Amino acid sequence: MKVYERTPLLDAQGNLSPVARIQGTLKYGLNWANELEAQKVVMAQFARTLEKGFVVIRNFNLPKSDIIIPLILIGHGALFVILATPIKGEFEAKENEWNTVKNGIAAPASRNLIDQVSKYARVFQRYLSLNQINVSVPIEPILILTNPGANVESHRPVARVVRSDAIKQFASSINQANPILRAEQIVALADLIVEPQLKEENQDLAAQTELDAPEAQPPPNGQKKAAARPAAAKAKKPTLSRNQMILLAVFGVFECCVIAVGGYFLYTLL
Repeated sequence: MKVYERTPLLDAQGNLSPVARIQGTLKYGLNWANELEAQKVVMAQFARTLEKGFVVIRNFNLPKSDIIIPLILIGHGALFVILATPIKGEFEAKENEWNTVKNGIAAPASRNLIDQVSKYARVFQRYLSLNQINVSVPIEPILILTNPGANVESHRPVARVVRSDAIKQFASSINQANPILRAEQIVALADLIVEPQLKEENQDLAAQTELDAPEAQPPPNGQKKAAARPAAAKAKKPTLSRNQMILLAVFGVFECCVIAVGGYFLYTLL
């Protein structure tokens, strides 16, 4: 299995330093570092199970946007957009809903993972279309739960849900899929995805896509260009969430304490 590593903030050895972990959490959210570890679990199982010729693109940042596609798996029979998560507990996946279940009562989770991975797949499909990258295999969103303590009851979810004990079975089923792409075609497709040589007009369109924005009806042809610029400008102004601001404040206080202690010892030595 060939891996295209695109994860930001990793060092030369592919590790995440403590400082980089804090930077990534502030920029990408509180779930970011834990989901990187969940990705490693999935990729390790893929490496042991998948046959030669498969390609994984890890944490691909769509050009001119803040959207990062966690895992893109290209096989000889399909292309998968994968979100790996280490969450645990009881859950319900019902069509496009992702609910937590406590005492038999389902309630919407704070983060809709089913909807999110489905949007990743739609955004990625749009990215391919904008760059005229023809994919002859279906694109399927997959949510993988890497924690054995996560149980989910599925009712026709919009994305396939794979539990931790079924990752190997999922990979084995990919091996058995009817071949559509040859190994060299898979690598060529991956190269096109990571280095698409976007045209200028396509770069602007890619910046318009907001993962968390509601689906909107396309504007009339005469209004497309005018509507694009405000959306792109809006996407360039990220704001910190309350939790991220708290984490930043805690890190600042910790750094001040370290400086103060160092200054005290220096003073006593002198």
